[in-house]
Amino acid sequence: MPATTAGPTVHLRAAGVSVLLEATEGRLPAMVHWGPELPGLDEESAGALVAASVPMVGPNNVDVPLRVAVVPEHWTGWSGRPGLRASRDGRSWSARLRVTSLEVDGTPVTGWYDGGPGTLVVRATDADAAIDLELVLELLPSGVLRQRATLTNTGEPGLTVDDLCVTYRIPTEATELLDFSGRWGRERLPQRTDLVSGMHLRENRRGRTANDGATLLHAGTPGFGFAAGDVWAVHTAWSGNHTHYAERAFTGESVLGGGELLLSGEVRLGTGASYAGPWVYGAFGHGLDDVARRFHRVQRSRERRVDTARPVTLNVWEAVYFDHDLPRLLDLAERAAALGVERFVLDDGWFGSRRDDHSGLGDWVVSQDVWPDGLAPLIDRVVELGMEFGLWFEPEMVNPDSDVARAHPEWVMSARPEWPVESRHQQVLDLAVPEAYAHVRDQMDAILTEYDIAYVKWDHNRDLVEAGNQLDGGRAAVHEQTLAFYRLLEELRAGHPGLEIESCSSGGARVDLGVLERTDRVWVSDNIDPHDRQHMMRWTTQLLPPEYLGSHIASGRSHTTGRIHDLNFRAATAVFGHLGIEWDLASATEAELAELRPWLDFYKAHRDLLLDGEVVRMDTADDRVLVHGVVAHDASRAVFAQVVLDSPRHQPVTRITFRGLDPERRYRVRPVLPGGAPSGLRPAAWWGEAEGDGASYAGVVVTGAGLALVGLASPSLHPDQAVLYTAEAV
Repeated sequence: MPATTAGPTVHLRAAGVSVLLEATEGRLPAMVHWGPELPGLDEESAGALVAASVPMVGPNNVDVPLRVAVVPEHWTGWSGRPGLRASRDGRSWSARLRVTSLEVDGTPVTGWYDGGPGTLVVRATDADAAIDLELVLELLPSGVLRQRATLTNTGEPGLTVDDLCVTYRIPTEATELLDFSGRWGRERLPQRTDLVSGMHLRENRRGRTANDGATLLHAGTPGFGFAAGDVWAVHTAWSGNHTHYAERAFTGESVLGGGELLLSGEVRLGTGASYAGPWVYGAFGHGLDDVARRFHRVQRSRERRVDTARPVTLNVWEAVYFDHDLPRLLDLAERAAALGVERFVLDDGWFGSRRDDHSGLGDWVVSQDVWPDGLAPLIDRVVELGMEFGLWFEPEMVNPDSDVARAHPEWVMSARPEWPVESRHQQVLDLAVPEAYAHVRDQMDAILTEYDIAYVKWDHNRDLVEAGNQLDGGRAAVHEQTLAFYRLLEELRAGHPGLEIESCSSGGARVDLGVLERTDRVWVSDNIDPHDRQHMMRWTTQLLPPEYLGSHIASGRSHTTGRIHDLNFRAATAVFGHLGIEWDLASATEAELAELRPWLDFYKAHRDLLLDGEVVRMDTADDRVLVHGVVAHDASRAVFAQVVLDSPRHQPVTRITFRGLDPERRYRVRPVLPGGAPSGLRPAAWWGEAEGDGASYAGVVVTGAGLALVGLASPSLHPDQAVLYTAEAV
């Protein structure tokens, strides 16, 4: 007799990915498969697969086969991390949810469903515990699967929610983990470990995504790289406290999971009230590049996608810091416009008593001491020169030495009458207090209404420590603060259509898909030393495409590390993101300016590719030499970079390879040197003769397969140097 499904069974597929879920006997859905597409699957074969995947009952286990739902339940015998932890003063703590409805794209499903991409909505209830649960699982056209859960209290008030996470089942072959750590100035440092019995748990309690956040948690087949191995990854799209975890039970079942990290008593639901967890994204791919490109397609398909003609930006922070002198700033604007800069950003120090970082934060009114005629003289000239104007804010923060903190000390987030320890000489303003929220919103709105401002750099320079609501007895309030932050972004954008907002938080401490739903750019790191930025850009693109990455040409001597780098290396690093300049142009020599102009021209000529192409990162045998690039979607052209960070183990590296091109097409590959030859350059023979002004060479014509599998002889370079290559189909 042919096998049939024992309950609703849903097969969603998109972009080479399949998700097979079953909801047997009215139980929450469980993942039978999430990974490569399952071709030819029909009801009979799906039923057989579901039946055949039921695990055996092991010795000394519960007497029924263990089945792990996407929100794992304790009552099933699962002894790992439960997906839901909620109770009524310690009672009704072990929910037993039963599915009441299941639909795909609004159509009820009671048996077999095959289609996709699509959205599966599952509703379940536990009448005894008086709770309802709604699960949404959406397979996007990119093949990325995202999930979120919402819990509703249908009983008496006082349901405390401690945890609500969703999971993704991964195969037993996925035994190696990769996530990220770091610190201020060195964000997204990769770290690998084995997935062994127990849990790999990354809890974030900083109140923001954090400089040392996991960002993504990958599990893959041993030795996976950019192009090799099967990889499964999750990302929690939430800008407050959150978790990522991987768990292998003693039975061998393995899951990846994530959700918001709730502080004690942070969510207590009244009758009819609901708590919605954040989206948790999951991506499967063959190699890390495949996973990254799926996340990139999510960002590039959003309703308000950024234009790839991203304006070249000058931020004046490292040029003037707090010294806001109008003649000096006008001079910088003139110099920037002459170079072809398209956006001018005034950073911290324009408001209140903010002459240094000790005072004024929270008073969002133009300083009459420094700007007696307001910002108009600067903004009008910037716009007259053909540039957009941008302005820095740090809306969630407050200096104790500020008008707002003196007038309303109760608006400072605190778990007790005494304020928390200071950080950066500042505290956190509680945006969950309606009056505090209105104060920030109205002052920002007034500035954005009065002046022609196209861009806001939105900063957030400290962790949330003891972040409670003083007006509610110090109750933990990170959850409400995060929601208020999102609401403020949405309200300001609605009131000022076309306004672009950058997410900056001590550099790269607020980089997640939750904030990117509401902003247009992230500041990768406060450290723009190109040696360090090579690694940070390389790994931030694991989640975000290049057009969202603020990437600036640094000063000759890094203000963060003190290292000195040639302009060639600084520019070759920065052009693979949203290009900007963070350098006092008044201190640049004429020779330096003459070297800078061709780099800006190169970016403008190629930004449609640099900011829209498919990211490719090569696995090199020597990690002192990086090779990466972007390839057009039709594989007609590409830009690659060869970066030497330190003296290679073999000098020179014998060959470099370029992946991602059409194997059967022929490409002319040329080295391109917009600013002149990098230090220590000894060209490879295949470069041929220099052409024109010496910025490019004749190059060689090779097939895409030859470039990927054989490669080209490497030139020789000094450490901290780079060469760019263009590849065009012929």
